[in-house]
Amino acid sequence: MKIQINTDKNIEGHERLEAYFSGELEKGLNRFEEKITRIEVHFGDENGEKFSLKDKKCVIEVRPVKLQPITVTEHADTLEKAFQGALAKIKKSLTTTFEKIKEY
Repeated sequence: MKIQINTDKNIEGHERLEAYFSGELEKGLNRFEEKITRIEVHFGDENGEKFSLKDKKCVIEVRPVKLQPITVTEHADTLEKAFQGALAKIKKSLTTTFEKIKEY
């Protein structure tokens, strides 16, 4: 399972940020590890320097084996909150997707 973290020009994409979020993804999605080839995370600050509520965005795209990519988006006040919301959404989507496949 390959993990790629991307940030826009308004967010510093330093190694600590990548290490933290990669670790959280591995912990959160470890039960799907055999069914996923790649995960891409995109962080953005939609208003740049201006302050706004829920202007941080996290998009998580998961590429399951032999399936179309699954993408979720979450907006929040901080990157961490946006990431946690997106992680919860992607867990739910993956669980639903794989349960439907199991039924057939």
